[in-house]
Amino acid sequence: MIRNDLHLVVLPGDGIGPEITTAAVAVLEAVSERFGLGLRLEHEVAGHESLRRHGTTLRPELLDKVLAADGLILGPMSTFDYTDESKGGINPSMFFRKRLDLFANIRPSRTYPGVPHPAVAEFDLVVVRENTEGFYADRNMESGGSEMLVTPDVVVSLRRITRLCCERIARSAFRLAATRRRRVHAVHKANVLKLGDGMFLEECRKVAAEFPDVVLDEIIVDAMAAHLVRAPQRFDVIVTTNMFGDILSDLTAELSGSIGLGGSINAGARYAMAQAAHGSAPDIAGQDRANPFSLMLSTAQLLAWNAERLSSPALAEAARAIEAAIAAAVAAGEATPDVGGRLGTAATGEAIRRRVRAG
Repeated sequence: MIRNDLHLVVLPGDGIGPEITTAAVAVLEAVSERFGLGLRLEHEVAGHESLRRHGTTLRPELLDKVLAADGLILGPMSTFDYTDESKGGINPSMFFRKRLDLFANIRPSRTYPGVPHPAVAEFDLVVVRENTEGFYADRNMESGGSEMLVTPDVVVSLRRITRLCCERIARSAFRLAATRRRRVHAVHKANVLKLGDGMFLEECRKVAAEFPDVVLDEIIVDAMAAHLVRAPQRFDVIVTTNMFGDILSDLTAELSGSIGLGGSINAGARYAMAQAAHGSAPDIAGQDRANPFSLMLSTAQLLAWNAERLSSPALAEAARAIEAAIAAAVAAGEATPDVGGRLGTAATGEAIRRRVRAG
């Protein structure tokens, strides 16, 4: 049965998080009204505000609320501040990625008319990054971390690569590419990491055989970085392991003109989390200077993900309406100064809300 009445949990986060979340929520409410979605937003706290109120950055009962919902909107978190879980310093981003098995980090990057950018040409691509293993020390072990201090002068860092995770991230990339320009670039370092990245490439090739209309190319990560700078317009969907994807997605965001223009969704088989591609920027918090577009675009991705899951044309239209409103606002200069505009955070949010309502 088609459903439009999503239940979303909203956690504003730290630093600029409350400001940009307020703007994103106003836009969500506008598309809900325009398209008759009946969105239900449940507002909660995590991060420093939760630590002040409850002695922990993430209360255990929040997981149950998110499990009962259709998605999570997570504002930027000051993750570097959370160093001791025994004192309540839980990293909410890492927590939800692990507990909800959000294995695919999907980060589109594109240039916008009116926004200066360092890229040599206009481009529109997506980085599909494996999100649950790789070199990340907080995601590889059942308990403890995968970095070890062997001696005061020697650290060993372990990387976990599994066929399951390689197969499902490859499948996510090919499904996406089939709806776009039908080309996937698998980024690797198999010339050095022969076993782990060799396995990743094997699974990409297996999945590619199921998508005969999608072309698979393989490219070494350092060459990929060079080609993205030289000719980003060549690329459509880029799929890779965790750390390579983390680095390349920041590169492509900056090539578009600003990391503030890059949406990001963390998706699994059943759950998804919208999350801005940038951090909490405490140095400008409360100054009405933060760009809210990344979180807005991430919420649009969350609507689109649910549109596919629930076979809902209305949710898909709502997602496209947010993206179109942002593109039009940027072209008109109705944006924050970092992307060539002249407005503050609140006024930028209001501009997008008006455009969404007007259609």
